[in-house]
Amino acid sequence: MVDALTTIIELVSLAMAGWFLVSVFRGQPMVVPHLIGLAVLEVLLLAQLAVSVTLLVDGQRPAETATFLSYLITVVLFPPACAAWGFMERSKWGPAVIAFACLILPVMMVRLEQIWNPPVV
Repeated sequence: MVDALTTIIELVSLAMAGWFLVSVFRGQPMVVPHLIGLAVLEVLLLAQLAVSVTLLVDGQRPAETATFLSYLITVVLFPPACAAWGFMERSKWGPAVIAFACLILPVMMVRLEQIWNPPVV
C-alpha cells in the first residue's frame, strides 16, 4: 500500500464528511455535487485498489491476505452503496448516510495499513 495515497484518501474522506454534515445541518438533500465528490473519492479508492493488487501480484503480501482483501473490497464498495442509499433518501438524512460512510472510511484505511504493515512489538 502507498502511505501517501492512504493519507490523501483519509483527508479527502474527512473533508467530505464535514461537507455532508454541513448539508445535513442546513436541511439540504443530496445533490449532484455531492455525487461528484463521492466519485472523486471512489477514483482514489480504485487507485488504492489497483496499487494494492499490483503489489500483491508482485509478491508483497500481508500476513493476513484474506482479511486484507476483504477490507479492501469493502472499502471500494462502501461509498457507492451509501451513495445509492443517500440519493434514494430525499430528505436531509441522505447526506447523513454519506457523512457516516466518509467517517468510517478513514478507520477502515487505518485498519488496512495495520494489516499491510503490522506494528512491531
